[in-house]
Amino acid sequence: MKFEGTKDYVATEDLMVAVNASVALERPLLIKGEPGTGKTMLAIEVAKAMGAPLIEWHIKSTTKAQQGLYEYDAVSRLRDSQLGDDRVHDIGNYIVRGKLWEAFESGKRPVLLIDEIDKADIEFPNDLLLELDRMEFFVYETKKTIKAEHRPIIIITSNNEKELPDAFLRRCFFHYIRFPERDVMETIVEGHYPGLKRNLVAEALNVFFEIRDVPGLKKKPSTSELIDWLKLLMAEDIDADTLRTRDMKKLIPPLHGALLKNEQDVHLFERLAFMAKREK
Repeated sequence: MKFEGTKDYVATEDLMVAVNASVALERPLLIKGEPGTGKTMLAIEVAKAMGAPLIEWHIKSTTKAQQGLYEYDAVSRLRDSQLGDDRVHDIGNYIVRGKLWEAFESGKRPVLLIDEIDKADIEFPNDLLLELDRMEFFVYETKKTIKAEHRPIIIITSNNEKELPDAFLRRCFFHYIRFPERDVMETIVEGHYPGLKRNLVAEALNVFFEIRDVPGLKKKPSTSELIDWLKLLMAEDIDADTLRTRDMKKLIPPLHGALLKNEQDVHLFERLAFMAKREK
């Protein structure tokens, strides 16, 4: 079954090609792109489209590769031995299964999301190479080898905050999600808010893309922030005319807290507004 997007997720042609190529090659799909471009949502929608179980492994700065396989809870075993609990005789009772183990033992081919891999230590990707290649790993405490019943569809996301090792990259199919063009963005908005007034969408997109084009902006607003902003515009009953009367390169847009997420960018717009008033 090929992925062709879903009613909730607008996939471009090159993204659909990347997903299907990754599935056909049985290689992890490495997705990079700006935050808020739908990388994590892609895995959710691929699982939905293919009727596959979704297993999510969200990476933090402290996450170690071993946690994806399993962890041995020696502290609990020591405590139980002191209490005379019979469970201590079976070491398997103290093996905590990780997300890769869960994916390997899934009865149906799952989608495994390894989310924001660039948050982890630089050695994290390399520590998973053998397991991703062989689709198996050895549990030293129980002397058992865990093998994948079905090779998972692996989707790995990165915000490009740090470079990934070459050895890891060689094992992946790579795709960069470019920020959506205006016509694609209109389709995305329509998917979230069907029937929204076209003139409001048009003016909101004008404002949104003009903000992204402002020189010196520290953090450009993302797709998800546009969706949030539109929701607020509707809730506050702000119409297209209100947006149209503003020069967005000079004045802060209404409800700007949904689009501008740090004080430097707010101050930048305030300075532009002040300069615009002086020019008048």
